[in-house]
Amino acid sequence: MAEIKNYTLNLGPQHPAAHGVLRLVLELDGEVVQRADPHIGLLHRATEKLAESKTFIQSLPYMDRLDYVSMMCNEHAYCLAIEKLLKLDVPLRAQYIRVMFSEITRLLNHLLWLGCHGFDCGAMNILIYCFREREDLFDMYEAVSGARMHAAYFRPGGVYRDLPASMPQYQVSKIKNAKTIARMNENRQGSLLDFIDDFTKRFPGLVDEYETLLTDNRIWKQRTVGIGVVTPERAKNLGFTGAMLRGSGVEWDLRKHQPYDVYDKMDFDIPVGVTGDCYDRYLVRIEEMRQSNRIIEQCVAWLRANPGPVITSNHKVAPPSRVGMKSSMEELIHHFKLFTEGFHVPEGEAYSAVEHPKGEFGIYLISDGANKPFRMKIRAPGFAHLAAMDEMVRGHMIADTVAVIGTMDIVFGEIDR
Repeated sequence: MAEIKNYTLNLGPQHPAAHGVLRLVLELDGEVVQRADPHIGLLHRATEKLAESKTFIQSLPYMDRLDYVSMMCNEHAYCLAIEKLLKLDVPLRAQYIRVMFSEITRLLNHLLWLGCHGFDCGAMNILIYCFREREDLFDMYEAVSGARMHAAYFRPGGVYRDLPASMPQYQVSKIKNAKTIARMNENRQGSLLDFIDDFTKRFPGLVDEYETLLTDNRIWKQRTVGIGVVTPERAKNLGFTGAMLRGSGVEWDLRKHQPYDVYDKMDFDIPVGVTGDCYDRYLVRIEEMRQSNRIIEQCVAWLRANPGPVITSNHKVAPPSRVGMKSSMEELIHHFKLFTEGFHVPEGEAYSAVEHPKGEFGIYLISDGANKPFRMKIRAPGFAHLAAMDEMVRGHMIADTVAVIGTMDIVFGEIDR
């Protein structure tokens, strides 16, 4: 009689459900996973080492490229760590702008996650719906920073510049006539804040559309209910954070429990799951999008009523205005020193963490008093989640492995760093 033996299969890195560069070595008994061994490092960019040879401000654009779906949230943690070392005060308006754009980033992240997770599990239309809204959010990024994705907008001490008073508009072209363009420009007649306000009014109805497609869809529930169950105790032991932890029923959110910037002034709820399966994590992230929308609404209302500076007045850290730089010798020296040498950070160490869309994203900096970090360590949330892959998929089918990869919401830029 033939000897029964397990087969070993490579899922990825070229598999579309491997989300880029995951090589998952699966040991299979038929179609049931006996063991899953994630191999990482195929996107290692040495960000932590590169930071040691760059000034503090030069390392900022590297942050956008870590989790390249949650750009400004990465910058947020980095700026907070530097500000902690410098004991720097950030203007209140800058804090509100940061919180608003961190939540816009959360929507960007969750929309891509929802589209790709649905697509991985066979729901093709959800991806198109999600990308429709991502386009508006990218326009907000572009209006404020000039870039659709890698914004480099947050700065130690505040943000790069204030919100623009006008929104870029579409132009008539060979493809779209004047009537179509006028309709597309309807909500772009005012400032960026008007455009964001219009979006926050429309968004809850759009989330309802996603839920209509998926929440009670029996195929979606068959693919996600009871898959990848993690108990609350196990989730804490495995180092889960963010929606992965809240999906297991643990109410933990850094925005509430360790608030930074102006999150303590915001009114929002923490969604929590019950059973800790893929479906619960889906529901948690859907509700998180609704709560982020609430936070953005509150920020828009405050920013409209309260003008003011958006970056620190300490010119050893932030550049002077162009007018000041061209009319004062001291300001010119500040400008020259800042862009050639950067600013020096006092000796010491600091850890700053933010409630990133994927979990707790932390930056640990050690300074020896120089103008660049002595050491930098990035605490990537996806790293701990991926480490639990074997435990979550053991005993499930190959198709369920794809659902588990999707529910983790992993991006390899931050895992491999």
